[in-house]
Amino acid sequence: MTLQNRVDPWGKLNAHPSKSATLMGNRGGKLHNADKQIIKQFSTQSWINCLTTFGNVKREVFGQSYSELFFLDEATALAAGHRPCGECQNQRYKQFKNAWIHANNTGISLPVKEMDKKIHHDRLTADKNKKTFQAKISDLPIGTFFEHDSKAILIFKDNHYLVWSFDGYQQEVELPQNLIVTVLTPQTFVKMFDHGYVPNFHSSASLKII
Repeated sequence: MTLQNRVDPWGKLNAHPSKSATLMGNRGGKLHNADKQIIKQFSTQSWINCLTTFGNVKREVFGQSYSELFFLDEATALAAGHRPCGECQNQRYKQFKNAWIHANNTGISLPVKEMDKKIHHDRLTADKNKKTFQAKISDLPIGTFFEHDSKAILIFKDNHYLVWSFDGYQQEVELPQNLIVTVLTPQTFVKMFDHGYVPNFHSSASLKII
């Protein structure tokens, strides 16, 4: 049975057989029923991305605890609205929180629950749909995802735009710098990228540059 637990840059949960995920994560609790079918999109406002292995922990996917979700890479997880976990990725979480606070809260520290609340407001509309915004490509930093021709496109390095898939980045596309696009990565994360936080990318990204 292919579980509905592969997350795309739109934040949607998909049933896909890909084994290319480099991160897992969750949305605060159990999203599935006894038949391992997704019955809700999130449980709490704490959406995180985690290492796929951590110590000696072994889990049954879609068992009695939370619903395990999988991401191609950190850039994908962030586009979907999932921050680094404070436990299994403690150092990365500290880097993230510091960058996020400086970019979005004028450097003033705040409790993680309050940060998660602000991030939640940034990733979903009032009717629980993906929140996006419009921007010119040239104004967007490395690590940002945007939509073009119904595809998710990653800004990888200087003016390199890569088409995303569950199995990795498929190809590079050429686009005009002045093109206005729909941005998928939450706006507070984009601001964080502007302050120097660069997400980790799947190895296929480096192979697709023309």
